[in-house]
Amino acid sequence: MAASVKKQVSEQEWQARVDLAASYRAVAMFGWDDLVFTHISARVPGPEHHFLINPYGLMFEEVTASSLVKVDLQGNKVMDSDYEINPAGFTIHSAVHEAREDAHCVMHLHTAAGIAVSATAQGLLPLSQQSLFALSSLSYHDYEGVALNPDEKSRLVADLGDTRFMILRNHGLLTCAGTIADAFLGMYLLECSCQIQLKAQASGQELILIPPQILAGIQAQAKQVTRSAGGALAWPGILRKLDRTNPGYDQ
Repeated sequence: MAASVKKQVSEQEWQARVDLAASYRAVAMFGWDDLVFTHISARVPGPEHHFLINPYGLMFEEVTASSLVKVDLQGNKVMDSDYEINPAGFTIHSAVHEAREDAHCVMHLHTAAGIAVSATAQGLLPLSQQSLFALSSLSYHDYEGVALNPDEKSRLVADLGDTRFMILRNHGLLTCAGTIADAFLGMYLLECSCQIQLKAQASGQELILIPPQILAGIQAQAKQVTRSAGGALAWPGILRKLDRTNPGYDQ
C-alpha cells in the first residue's frame, strides 16, 4: 500500500505524510494518546486546501504515511482510502485550518494533565519556564459538548485569534503552527507545563508565580533558546528515537 500511495502523491506531500505519521507515533511514545481518539492534521503542500488526518480506528502507534486520509475542508475524502475519519475531530481542525493560513499543522490531545488544568478556574499558571512559552501565546475556549456542531467553529476561531496554544475547557489541549515539528514542540511545552503545575499544586506548598515582566520578554527569549529553529531543532532526534523504538511510520 505504501508504494502505491507514494506513487500517487507529490514528493512534498509524501514528506508531509511521513512527518505527520511520525508525530502520531511520537505522541504515543510520550504517552499522550487517548486510544483512537484526538487528532493531528496537516495541510497538504500545494494550492488545494487539502489536509491529512489519521484513519479513525488505528492506534496512534500504528499510523503510517500511507494510511493517513486526505480530505477537503468539509471532511470529504479526496483520495481513495479504506479508512474513514472522525467527523467530530475534524470539526475543530477544519475550523482552525480555514481561519488560519499559517496553521499548517493542528494538534489536539486529551491528556490527563491537560484536561485537569483545563478544568481549573485559573487555567495555566506561570510556574515553570515551560509554561512561559505557552503563556506568551495562549487562549481558552469554553466547553460546548462533543464537537459536532458547525456553529461552534466561529466561536472557537474567535477565541483562538492569532495564538498558537489553546486550552479547551474541560476538554484538552491544542497547538497550531506552520510546521508539524513546531506544533509538536508546542504541545510538548504545553503538556509539560500542565504536568509540572499539577505536581506543584499537589505538593501542598505555597506556589511561587513567575513575575509578569519575565513573561513579557519570553517571546524574544524563545527564539534564542531554539536558535530560531523552533521545533526543527528537536525533530530529527525524535525521528531517530522512533526509528529505534517504533520504526515503520514512513511506510
